[in-house]
Amino acid sequence: MTTHRTRRLAALVTGLVALCSALPAQYLPTPPRPYPGYLNDMLRSKDPYAAQWDVGVNLRGRMEAKNDAGFTSAGSNWDFASNIPNPDPDLADNNNTYFLTRAMPRVGYTDQWFQVFVEGRTSSSIDDERDNAATKLTRDRALPENDNDLNLHQGYVFIGNHKEFPVSLKLGRQELVYGDQRQVGHFRWNNNARTFDAAKLRYQNALFGVDAFTGGLVYNDNHNFNQSHLDTDAFSGLYFNFVNIPGVTAKNIVEAYYYNRDVDRDSATEDWSGIAAPFRNPAVQDLDVVGLRLKSKPGAYGPWDFGIELMHQFGDRALTGPAATPANVAGAALSEQDAYAAVLQLGHTWTESALQPRLAFIYSYASGDGDAGDGTSETFQNLFATTHLHYGYADFSSLQNLHDFRTAFTFKPRTNLTVAVEHHFQFLADSADLWYNVAGVGRSAGGYATRGTSNELGQEVDLVVGWYPAIHTHVELGVSHYFTGDYIEQSLSDNGGAKDASYVYLQLTVNL
Repeated sequence: MTTHRTRRLAALVTGLVALCSALPAQYLPTPPRPYPGYLNDMLRSKDPYAAQWDVGVNLRGRMEAKNDAGFTSAGSNWDFASNIPNPDPDLADNNNTYFLTRAMPRVGYTDQWFQVFVEGRTSSSIDDERDNAATKLTRDRALPENDNDLNLHQGYVFIGNHKEFPVSLKLGRQELVYGDQRQVGHFRWNNNARTFDAAKLRYQNALFGVDAFTGGLVYNDNHNFNQSHLDTDAFSGLYFNFVNIPGVTAKNIVEAYYYNRDVDRDSATEDWSGIAAPFRNPAVQDLDVVGLRLKSKPGAYGPWDFGIELMHQFGDRALTGPAATPANVAGAALSEQDAYAAVLQLGHTWTESALQPRLAFIYSYASGDGDAGDGTSETFQNLFATTHLHYGYADFSSLQNLHDFRTAFTFKPRTNLTVAVEHHFQFLADSADLWYNVAGVGRSAGGYATRGTSNELGQEVDLVVGWYPAIHTHVELGVSHYFTGDYIEQSLSDNGGAKDASYVYLQLTVNL
């Protein structure tokens, strides 16, 4: 499959295209002024030449409590279950309360034609029950948000100056963030976040710009240096922005993209033992994504705003899940991929009000597969999305086999305080396919494998409050409740029945 990589990269230029949407999904307050961090602020106030340096550390702590669904050793197959038949008490429970900490120190230097940037990260997950039977004795090693050693999150060199020359190069470990992160994002909500070992070439002129990149996902491996698997797991793409389309770009952002992920069968022979189950042993694939994104510019249509995103996936992939065994990965047959996703959004802000209330309606759709044995996969794949932003803050669903009808209402009681109230009404796109969790794993046991006759998953209600008590300190509170629908209740009816689930988190971030 690696022989296809050169042809895929050549096809990047002629490939294209799809359309992506929406305004920021999590409507939280921004600081009263752009804030570079406490240390930078202090240094630059004393010496204006210190602005070339970026020195600081981002500290974050978050308590999470999830009851009656997920985030436990029982796994998503027992989400919403009233009874988990397991003799081991640690595996017969779907409640989990734990504490996450993260420190990300950084130092960077920017000159006229180059930039050097290094950012570390250490993260811990305390009292977390998301291990499983295979990793129970090494709990601190295989948790999905635990990476205790100070590791390299980013480390790159940037060469270029777009004010003087249209081409730049960014080389090294770096975050990739595009659009609303529905396919590619840094996933900073997760305690470990996401980076790539990559080379990114950027070209920009008065008509359009394009990022061309190739690299590989960095896998978090507690007690070891985090590495990508470039030889067997490569990710490449082109991301276009169009700045001069008459009658269109004056009021709208127009972007298009092409992505390719190429995972060889040889990846099954590599060492994945230190990597948490949702992320190790990726499925063999040569998967292409094309997309186009259209979004209104702020204020372009008065109080109204809109967004559209359309995506198509093709190529081929094996049907193994993200936590499959090496033997299953190596031996799985390939299916042709033919899947779609779309996002539509319309919003209105009452700009004359001091509270700045905003009401938005967002519809997200991702295709599912009606026949797993016909040699064609129609289940949309989430790639490297920041899923938490879009389909409910309790993180029960991803953009796979899904209809998500979302209503979001936000207002600002004070300039440093934002309140968001959201409602999600969710259905399976195809009840013959599985319900996929936030990590892209299909619920395939405990009753979900047999499924019910309905495709109604349920409804989620979210309350999120964000507050800046000081310019360098952010406090965020989230409360979610998921009301089970007919699909969940029918799926679990033979195993003790189903019950609603709740999720609460409290997060403190300090930017020093």
